[in-house]
Amino acid sequence: MASLVLLTFSLLFATFASPLVDAFNYSNGNSTLAGPALNPIDACWRRDPKWSTNRQALANCAVGFGKAAFGGRQGPIYVVTSPADDLGAPKPGTLRFGVTQRNPLWITFARDMVIVLKNELEVTSFKTIDGRGAKVEIGKGPCISIKRATNVIIHGITLQDCKLQKGFDGDGIRVYTSRHVWIDHCHFARCQDGLLDVLQSSTAVTISNNRFINHRKAVLLGSSDAIMADKIMKVTVAFNVFGPGLTERMPRVRRGYAHVANNMYNKWNLYAIGGSADPTIFSEGNHFVAPDIKAHKEVTKRMDKSPEAKKWKWSTNRDVFINGAFFVPSGGPGVPPPYARGEGFPVAPGAQVPSLTASAGPLRCVPGRIC
Repeated sequence: MASLVLLTFSLLFATFASPLVDAFNYSNGNSTLAGPALNPIDACWRRDPKWSTNRQALANCAVGFGKAAFGGRQGPIYVVTSPADDLGAPKPGTLRFGVTQRNPLWITFARDMVIVLKNELEVTSFKTIDGRGAKVEIGKGPCISIKRATNVIIHGITLQDCKLQKGFDGDGIRVYTSRHVWIDHCHFARCQDGLLDVLQSSTAVTISNNRFINHRKAVLLGSSDAIMADKIMKVTVAFNVFGPGLTERMPRVRRGYAHVANNMYNKWNLYAIGGSADPTIFSEGNHFVAPDIKAHKEVTKRMDKSPEAKKWKWSTNRDVFINGAFFVPSGGPGVPPPYARGEGFPVAPGAQVPSLTASAGPLRCVPGRIC
């Protein structure tokens, strides 16, 4: 009888215990340090002390709609050794030289650096920008665009104080008519336009483990209500930290589908998740902390006041609402993400999000040690 009880308990534990919240211990020199709980992306690679000699393995770790983005995995390592920027004749060793090559490249950095671009940095297909092992900042000028490209990964860099310039909108990252894009563990702040925009029929995008702070417009998905091509857009927004100091667009969605899962919301000045032109939004396992202003406690904002807006498919599932936050659903039962095989991932209850997002933003990784 005791054996049967023990077997039953073991089966129940195996069924319901979430691997997302398992803390781990690791050795660092002569000491053993307790590590944080890891979300599925970080659990894929951060426990490996040999990450710096197997960098391309990161390309196997995305989840969601951007799962198939493999960046420059099939190319050699290219090392950025200089923060200089020459638009007309980019020199070997600079970031611009790397991202404009035709062949696949996995781009890394030899040391910490601040890069002030003279014009927008247009990242071409089959590229990875991997900031692990260095502190890399791009800002104080135009920043990054991904135009008509496929298979791009941007990981572990800071984008802040991005400026307007002729031909560039002043976004931190602008994804335009592109697919299979993964943006992970970056830091965004104080850009002149949006922090991160996904536009003009871009799709198969994952935005994960990033930190967005101190700006009005955070993340825009969809160009304008008039652009019907954005109906194909599918974006996963997961394990990010939004705030403090944000006003709106976490994200704002037009026409497409957004799976917004396991994100941490540290207040907002107007709203958190909004949209127009009949988007589908599935909010799952997020942790919403409302601002103290009573008039702004609603998570959601519909830019269309017509009766049609009440039919849009907006739903909440296992979200946590703190300090009076509330989500207004619409359109009947929610529409779970239409992931292809291998794209789906376990979404934790919203109560676990503060732990799962504790290391959002660039990581300070040291070669030879787990990150």
